[in-house]
Amino acid sequence: MKLGFLEKFLWGGALAANQCEGGYREGGKGLTTVDLCPSGQNRLDVMKGNIAELKINDDEFYPSHEAIDFYHKYKEDIALFAEMGFKCLRISIAWSRIFPNGDEEIPNEEGLKFYDSMFDEMIKHDIEPVVTICHFDTPIGIIEKFGGWKNRKFVDFYLNYCKVIFDRYKGKVRYWMTFNEINMILHLPFLGAGVRFEDGDNKLQVMYQSAHHELVASALATKLAHEIMPDSMVGCMLAAGEFYPYSCNPKDVMEAKRKERENLLFIDVQSRGEYPGYAKRFFRENNIEIVMESGDEEILKGNTVDFIGFSYYSSRCASVDPEVLNGKTSGNAFKSVRNPYLNVSEWGWQIDPEGLRITCNSLHDRYQKPLFIVENGLGANDIVEEDGSINDDYRIQYLRGHIEAMKEAILDGVNIIGYTPWGCIDIVSASTGEMKKRYGFIYVDKDNEGNGTLERRKKKSFEWYKEVIKSNGENLV
Repeated sequence: MKLGFLEKFLWGGALAANQCEGGYREGGKGLTTVDLCPSGQNRLDVMKGNIAELKINDDEFYPSHEAIDFYHKYKEDIALFAEMGFKCLRISIAWSRIFPNGDEEIPNEEGLKFYDSMFDEMIKHDIEPVVTICHFDTPIGIIEKFGGWKNRKFVDFYLNYCKVIFDRYKGKVRYWMTFNEINMILHLPFLGAGVRFEDGDNKLQVMYQSAHHELVASALATKLAHEIMPDSMVGCMLAAGEFYPYSCNPKDVMEAKRKERENLLFIDVQSRGEYPGYAKRFFRENNIEIVMESGDEEILKGNTVDFIGFSYYSSRCASVDPEVLNGKTSGNAFKSVRNPYLNVSEWGWQIDPEGLRITCNSLHDRYQKPLFIVENGLGANDIVEEDGSINDDYRIQYLRGHIEAMKEAILDGVNIIGYTPWGCIDIVSASTGEMKKRYGFIYVDKDNEGNGTLERRKKKSFEWYKEVIKSNGENLV
C-alpha cells in the first residue's frame, strides 16, 4: 500500500478577493471593511475597531482598491496557476459584489456574472474552486445601519447572501468555508466582523456576542448548503498554530492550554456543536452573557462542519514569567513569546515546520474530521535580479519543510485533503497592507505606494512547486 498523499490530494494555492481583485467600485460593488483599511500607521487601529470612521479619507492610501487587479487579469493568472498544475484554488467571493450594501432584496447581477466567469475559467483548467464565503469582507452599508456582527440581523443578511451564491454556483463549487479565520474577531474585530466599540462597552461581551452570531450563521449556512448542494463539503476556518509552554513550569503549561483554548473555542463550537465547559467558565468570570435566541443550541448541535480548514504560519509560545513576556515577537495578528529554538522571518514570524505536524495531529485528535491546510507560506522581500530572475530559495526551503511535515502528519494517520499555500501570486498583505511582503510563486510588479506595471513574472519557486504537484509531493528537491 502506497503511503503519503492521496491520489486526489488537492494541491493548489490561496487568495482572497479583498487582497487581489481591486476594482473596488467596479461592477456595482459596494464598500467593505478592507476597503477602509489604509496602509501605514492607522491600519492596525482601523482593523481593531479603534478608529470609528466609515469613510475613505483623501489623504490615505488604500492598497485594496486596486490590489493586483485580479478583477481584470484573472484569466491570465488562472492560466499561470494551471501551468503549475493546480488541482484547486482557494478564493473568496466579495459579499459586496453580490449585495453592495449587504441588505438589498435583489442581488447584483454583474457581480454574480463576474464569479460565474471566474469559476468557469477555473473549471476549464480542471481547477476545483474552494470558496470562502466571507473573508474579511463585510459590507459597509449594513455596518453603518446595524453596527456589524454584534447585531443579530446580520445572520439573516448573511444567509440571504449564502442562498443566492449556493443557488447560483451549485454544480460549479463543491468546497465552501463559512468565515475566514473566525477566531480573528478577538484580535482584529473590525476587520473580522465589522465590529466597532462605543465608550463604556465591555469589549469582550461585544466580541463574543458577535462571534456567537457568526457561529449561528455558519451553522445555518452549513445546513442550507447541504440542502441546496447535497454533495457539498462545508468547512470552518481557523488561524491555527500550536501554543507551546515556554518551560515545564506547570503554570506555563496551563497558560499554553488557556491560549490554545481561546484560539480553538469557535472551532470547538463549529465542529462539536456546543460551547465547551472552559468557555462557559470564562464567560462567567468575565461578565459575558451570550444572548441566544430560542433554538440556537439545537442549530449549533445539528449543523456541524464537514472539514476543518486552517491557516498555519508559525507556532507560538506561552509563559507567565514577566521577564520572558518582554521578549515577544510578531506572528500574524498574534504576539507570542520568542521561541529560542526557532528562526524568524523578515517580519518576525517564527519559522517552525515541525509545528505544522504537531498542529495537524492536535486538530485531528480533537475533531476527527478531514483537515484542509488552506494557508501557509513565507512573506519575504523578493529581489528582481538584473536578468529579471527572482531566486526565492528561502521560500522553497520554507515550503519544503512544511510539506515534509505535512507528509509526516499523514503518516501519523491524520486525514489531510488539501494544501493551498497563501498568496500563490503576490497580493496585498492583510496585516501590513504592504506589497513588498510577498508570498507568491508569481511576482507582481507593484510597490507599497501603488506604483508599478502589474506585470506578472515567474519566480524560481514557480517551477519548483510545479514539480511538487506533478510528483504528488514526492519530489521536493
